[in-house]
Amino acid sequence: MSEMETHVGQAVFVRPGAGGWGRGLTLRTEGSRTKVLSVTGGGIHPVAARIAELIGGEAVDGFTTSVPDEEVVAAVINCGGTARIGVYPRKGIPTVDVYPGAPGGPLAKFITEELFVSAVGVGEIEPSTSEAAKASGAPAPDVPAREERPSAVDVAGTVTGGGRVGQAFNSITGVFVRFGSAVGSFVNTMLAAGRQTVDLTLKTILPFMAYVSLLLGIVTYTGVAQWMGEVLSPIASNPVGLIAISFVVALPFLSPVLGPGAAIAQVIGTLMGSQIAIGALPVQYALPTLFAINGQVGCDFVPVGLALGEAKPETVAVGTPAVLISRMITSPLAVVIAWAASFGL
Repeated sequence: MSEMETHVGQAVFVRPGAGGWGRGLTLRTEGSRTKVLSVTGGGIHPVAARIAELIGGEAVDGFTTSVPDEEVVAAVINCGGTARIGVYPRKGIPTVDVYPGAPGGPLAKFITEELFVSAVGVGEIEPSTSEAAKASGAPAPDVPAREERPSAVDVAGTVTGGGRVGQAFNSITGVFVRFGSAVGSFVNTMLAAGRQTVDLTLKTILPFMAYVSLLLGIVTYTGVAQWMGEVLSPIASNPVGLIAISFVVALPFLSPVLGPGAAIAQVIGTLMGSQIAIGALPVQYALPTLFAINGQVGCDFVPVGLALGEAKPETVAVGTPAVLISRMITSPLAVVIAWAASFGL
């Protein structure tokens, strides 16, 4: 083996911060794994830079550079618990979340204590000197192979013996066995889908609905909705203002930062929606406003989505800036189309 293949770098221990999840991760460079991938938008996050500095690796901005999975030591993300939080654990890549996230979303089953830690700041990263910390990065024990058991058809063949009678009996038995297996597989699939649906509803959809309801109540009770409505009304009450809003939120250097959690769209949407509901703004502003404030939504997920789709590194490197730049064109166009479609409402 070459020196690159056998080299193992210094280890660091990343522990969860206040309100975080997980028991901590031990990270080190090993072989070709020398990159710390920062998928947070706005450049390389300080947490990613600190990890790379301590392990002697290289911090890479996931929005500008594509890195093969086999070269990634860990991925640093800023996700509160939706789709992106489980993408890298699903690939077996240790994931460090700078937000206080916890297992949730459609990929929650892949988020384990061996692969995920959250609420991490620079202060939660330190050289690994504790044997207990190193134990968290130990490989999983080997599981002995399961002993193969004969199928029902094989057992039936053994009981009845050979000959035409045995072959006929085996054929009939095989039909019923396959039919029973198919029904059992279908039922188990439906039960698993039902469990995942209930889990997703309880852990993701209902908390999100509660959050939106709480936000609406706060901005209405405090008077923030009325104040923001008065400020935004002159801008949002004409197509030029809405186009300007859509262009600004879709700027490539802003959209990845504004995208996480769709916070900007939720806040402005709640404010504008409350103003439309009380009659302060005409209802025809609803559709173009919706498109104006959503130009940045999903921009933080572009490189992750491409990687999740198993795109080649060259595709990710070209596709990320292409999508971000195209938003500056499609977002204002969507506002114009929505404004035209809103006449007569």
